[in-house]
Amino acid sequence: MEELLFEVLWLFILALPIACVAWTVTHEEVFKEPRNFCVEKSKTCKPLVVRKFFYLFTCEYCFSHYVTILFLILTDFKLLLDDWRGYIIAGFALVWIANTYMSLHFLLRQAIVKEKTEIQVLESNK
Repeated sequence: MEELLFEVLWLFILALPIACVAWTVTHEEVFKEPRNFCVEKSKTCKPLVVRKFFYLFTCEYCFSHYVTILFLILTDFKLLLDDWRGYIIAGFALVWIANTYMSLHFLLRQAIVKEKTEIQVLESNK
């Protein structure tokens, strides 16, 4: 039981850097130019495989799968089972939790922007 609790704790903690990397690459200003390049290539390249390859750098959900694979390799994290099935379970669980974190982050940022805008409107009406 204690081992399962430890694995679940690892799951929720390991999903944090996965969400951070996926969000940063797909949304933040520091990666704007490479992301714009990938957006353009994902729309204009002829081969479907090439378009999909470039698209994965623009979608936080898609990119989080690849970040998760990297973190699974780095940490050797398995969930519930100690063989290859533990990697599969951990991978999908990490992607789901990381995307939940990113959704919460997006909603929080949206609420902050809305509040700042409302304050500016109120102050300009004084």
